[in-house]
Amino acid sequence: MIGGAPGWQEVRITGDLMVKLHVRSSSQVVEKMIPDFIESHNIDYVKNRIALDLEWNSKDQTFDRDLYALRAFHECGIISCGVIIARSARLNPVFKELGIMRKYGASTTWTGKLIPRLQARRHGGCPILVVGVTPETIAGGEAL
Repeated sequence: MIGGAPGWQEVRITGDLMVKLHVRSSSQVVEKMIPDFIESHNIDYVKNRIALDLEWNSKDQTFDRDLYALRAFHECGIISCGVIIARSARLNPVFKELGIMRKYGASTTWTGKLIPRLQARRHGGCPILVVGVTPETIAGGEAL
C-alpha cells in the first residue's frame, strides 16, 4: 500500500515470445519459442496502468534497471506511464546540515543522474513523470 491507498502492488513482468515463420511456398508454419524474452525487476508500485518507483540513495545504475522495466511494461501494454521519485540536489544543503551528506554521494540515485538517462531515451516511448524531493516537501523544510 502506498500513502494509505489500497490496490498498489509490487509487480514484475516476465514473458516468452512465440515466433511463427510462415513458409511462403507452402502452408507450413514453423514455431519457435524464445523463453524469458522479457524479464524485468520488480516495480515498487503498480495500479491502474501507472507504475511508480521510489529510488532513495541506491547506486545510480538502478535508474537503468528501472527505465528498462518501465519501458517493457509500457511496450507490453501493461502501463500507460511511469513515475520515478528521487531526491533533488536541493536536498544536499539539508543533508549537510544534518551531517549525513557523506551517505548521499554523486553516484547515487538523485534527479541529476536520472535526467540524462531520460534525455538519452532509455525509457523508450514510455512517458515518465519525475518527482524530485525538495526541502519544501519535508515537514518543517521551508525553514531549512
